[in-house]
Amino acid sequence: MEIKRLKLIDKSFIFILLLIIVFGLVILTSATNSLNSDPHYYIKKQLLNVAIGIILTTMVVFFDYVQFRRYSNSIYIVSLLLLLAILIFGEEAKGSARAISIAGLPSIQPAEFAKVFIIIAFADFLVKRQDELKTLKQLLPCFIYMSVPILLILLQPDLGTGMVFIAIMIVMLYVAGADARLLTRLIAAGVLIIGILLFLHIQFGMWLPLEEYQIKRLTVFANPYEDGQGGRGLGWNTIQSLVAIGSGGLGGKGLFAGTQVQLNFLPEHHTDFIYAVIGEELGFIGAALLIVLFGLLLFRTVYISYNAKDLYGVLVVMGILAMWLFHIFENIGMSIGLMPITGIPLPFISYGGSSMMANLMAAGLVLSINIRGKGLIF
Repeated sequence: MEIKRLKLIDKSFIFILLLIIVFGLVILTSATNSLNSDPHYYIKKQLLNVAIGIILTTMVVFFDYVQFRRYSNSIYIVSLLLLLAILIFGEEAKGSARAISIAGLPSIQPAEFAKVFIIIAFADFLVKRQDELKTLKQLLPCFIYMSVPILLILLQPDLGTGMVFIAIMIVMLYVAGADARLLTRLIAAGVLIIGILLFLHIQFGMWLPLEEYQIKRLTVFANPYEDGQGGRGLGWNTIQSLVAIGSGGLGGKGLFAGTQVQLNFLPEHHTDFIYAVIGEELGFIGAALLIVLFGLLLFRTVYISYNAKDLYGVLVVMGILAMWLFHIFENIGMSIGLMPITGIPLPFISYGGSSMMANLMAAGLVLSINIRGKGLIF
């Protein structure tokens, strides 16, 4: 890549991304203050995660994204092997096998990287079929292609990540030219079938390929006090999150001053429920500011997609957009009691090395497509 192409890089995208990362580091410093004897333990590790992620981002930016098409089949197979490795060697966390640790090294969550790899591979799969996505028969190979990684994820079991893959698939199919009415009917049918299956399970005990706690999470969020334990069971996290956010008011209690956070009443407040930390300590203003920053980042992502030089670039960027958007919507939604608890992190904010690195790699892909686009991004 010629160095002069860097002049085309979307500086607004980078600036907004850095603001979000700094925002996350600040709130994480407060969220983890009382989790370890060393109050800086988690933030030091997160800074290292960010540093490694930025290195990966830089490497991806300088790599011509089109070359990934040559290795799309291999990338797909690697993704499946990563997901299969979780089932064989994975360490249990939150009721499912998600992390792998090798030779005493820090554990990684392969599924976070598999999301990005599958987007790269599926984009090439769709480009080759861009004029053959109008009927159910033509869409069937796409569903089979994506059903393999989704099945491996559900076997962990990891319902949240499986939902992310479904969202990625739907958005990329739509952008690739799949019939919108057919997709809408299929989505509606899928939602109806899931609703019927949940009803049959709850009323008649019909077997479902999910753990019982996962099934309860799909319903208990609507009324967390009806979790069978008066709000002290699966509804506890949602209740404590709502208390934290509600007590923050307009301006919040201030960093290091949130009682739900600092006294550890709010579970997983440095990962799954970090948005509740923002709501309690920075209030409505801080919580809304983060949503605005995410909105601006997604807007720049769409704009970069619009200026991509080929359909492959458009699909990769929109797949990444779908991944980020679903993570943001689901994570914030479960923090405010509007979505079931699935355990997926808030991009660039939640603590976690695999999530941070994978998301920064994804950002690098967006920028690689940006600087090789059809026009200058202002």
